[in-house]
Formats: sequence, C-alpha cells, structure tokens
Amino acid sequence: PRGRPGAAGDPARGECERRRAAGDAERRRNAPDRAGRGRAAGASHGSGGTVGSDGTAGRGALGGSFDEARNKGIAIVGKAGDPVVAAADGRVVYAGSGLRGYGNLVIVKHNDTYLSAYAHNQTLLVREDQAVRRGQKIAEMGSSDADRVQLHFEIRRQGRPVDPAKLLPPR
Repeated sequence: PRGRPGAAGDPARGECERRRAAGDAERRRNAPDRAGRGRAAGASHGSGGTVGSDGTAGRGALGGSFDEARNKGIAIVGKAGDPVVAAADGRVVYAGSGLRGYGNLVIVKHNDTYLSAYAHNQTLLVREDQAVRRGQKIAEMGSSDADRVQLHFEIRRQGRPVDPAKLLPPR
C-alpha cells in the first residue's frame, strides 16, 4: 500500500526530492564565491526583506516574481529603513536616481559577467566607483519611484536579466 501522497516510499515524493536536490546543487554552483568571481552574484532573503549574504532564507516576502518580458528582477517586501546589503564583492558602477522606474538605485559590478541591481531605496550609502564587500550595507530599503516599500533586486549575466530566485537558497 502506498499510503497518503508524499509518504515515504511514494515514487512521486522521491522524484520531488531528487528535483529539489538538483535545484539546490544548481544554486550552490551559481552562488558567488567569497570574492564574487567566476560565479553568479547570488543573494538571499535576509531578515526584514533585505538581500543578504549569509546564504539563509529570512523573513522578506517576495512581492513580485521574475518575468523577463515585464519584470526583470524580483521584489522583496520589507520595512522602510531595512538594510540592503551587497550580494557579493564588487564595485559600484551606478548610485543615483536617474533611471526612471527604479528610484534610488545601486548597481554593483561583481566581475566581467555579473551585475546586481538594488532599486527603490530610501537612502544610498555608497558612491560610484566604491569597492563593496559581500554583506556590506549599501542602502536602506524604501519606496522611491514605487507604490510600496520594497527592494527590487536584479541580477544581470552579460547584460541579460536572469531570475534571481534561481540563485537564492531555498526559503
């Protein structure tokens, strides 16, 4: 007897666990190394909805999902003033509010392949050409050019948006 769906010994459950393990392995492969080199500039949902660097899932609720045609990143809902930290080591290539639709924005170049973008901040704590370290507070979450307090987080690989959720650790 198979028992209830998802019970031990259920083939569907085994397949689900294999897929989850494969996804975990893929996320680890794409996560940044300590220097942010050669791997994707991944991030995690830190406490309060920030993008963190500790590789753990936190309280930040996803407020919008990735859709390359309409939403080139993910929205992480939080409270005004929550810290926003760099996903990996890199250099700030943009810090300002000149790109319509992003509000106060920070863009960090991690290597020749990956950039990460952090939008709708209330306060920017870094300047252009500044080196940043993984986990360093670079901004405070806000609602600039948005209808609610959120962090819009994007990762670009060779200029093309990729789904940040695929690089995040499981929640």
